[in-house]
Amino acid sequence: MSEWLTDAGGPGFAHTYRVEEELYRGRSDFQEIRVIRNADFGRMLVLDDAVQTTQRDEFIYHEMLAHVPLLAHPAPQRALIIGGGDGGLLEEALKHPLEAAVMVEIDRQVVDVTLRFLPEIAGSAFDDPRARLIIADGIRFMREASDPFDVILVDSTDPKGPAVGLFSEAFYADARRRLRPGGLIAVQSGSPLYQQDLIRLVRTNMGKVLPHISTYLATVPTYPGVIWSFTMGATGGDPTRPSEEDVARRTAGLDLQYLTPAVFRGAFALPPFIARDLGIAG
Repeated sequence: MSEWLTDAGGPGFAHTYRVEEELYRGRSDFQEIRVIRNADFGRMLVLDDAVQTTQRDEFIYHEMLAHVPLLAHPAPQRALIIGGGDGGLLEEALKHPLEAAVMVEIDRQVVDVTLRFLPEIAGSAFDDPRARLIIADGIRFMREASDPFDVILVDSTDPKGPAVGLFSEAFYADARRRLRPGGLIAVQSGSPLYQQDLIRLVRTNMGKVLPHISTYLATVPTYPGVIWSFTMGATGGDPTRPSEEDVARRTAGLDLQYLTPAVFRGAFALPPFIARDLGIAG
C-alpha cells in the first residue's frame, strides 16, 4: 500500500500526495526535512509535513515573491532575503541588475538538502558573486544589522516555531529601519481562503510602520487552498504603480514562466469576497 503525505490547510481540509519515493528524511535543529517524489509534482521539499516547494510549480511562488516588489521599486540595487533556504527566491532576484543580494537562512540543512535533491531550484544563484549566504536567525539579523537595502523579501514558513516573530510589528519596524528611501518589503502571507486572520495581522503590523500596504495573489497548486497571498509595504509611493509597459520592458529577457505584465497588474485586483474578508475597501 502506498504512503500518502497529508499537508493540512485549515482545521477541516488538507492536500494529500502519494509518495512514490522518499529520497531523504532527516531532522535539523529546527524541523523535520523530507524530500519525496510524487508522480504529478516531481520532487517535493517538505518541512514538518508542510510542502514548501516542488519541481512542478516552484517558479510561481518564487517569481511572484521576487519580481513583484523588485519591479515595484524603480531601481533596486540591494536586496535582502530572509528565509528562502531552497534558493529559488535568490535565483529569481538575481535576474535583476542588483549590486548585491544577501540571504539569511536559519537552517543550513535546508540549503544543503535542497541543493542535493532539487538543485535546479537555486540553479547557480549561490555561485553568483553578487550573492551572500548567511546562516543566522533572520529576526536577530534584522534587529542587529546596519546595512541598508532597497527591497526586503521574507520567504518564511507559516507563523509557528522560529517563524512566529517574522510576522510581528517589531520585525517590520526593524525592516523599516533597514530600508532605504523608497524601499519595499514583501512577505508571503498565507491563503486568503482560510488564513484571513494571518493576512489581517500582517497588514495591521506592517501598516503601523509603513504608509503603503498592498496585498496581491498568485495561484500555487501545491499550497493548501491554491490561492496564495503576498503582502507588500512601501516606505513611499504606491507599490502597484508600474505600468504594463514598464513591467514588459524590465522583464524582457528574464525567462519568466508565470509573471507577465498583465499578471502583475491583475495580481493586485482582489476578488470582492477576499477584499471583504480582509477588510480592504473596494
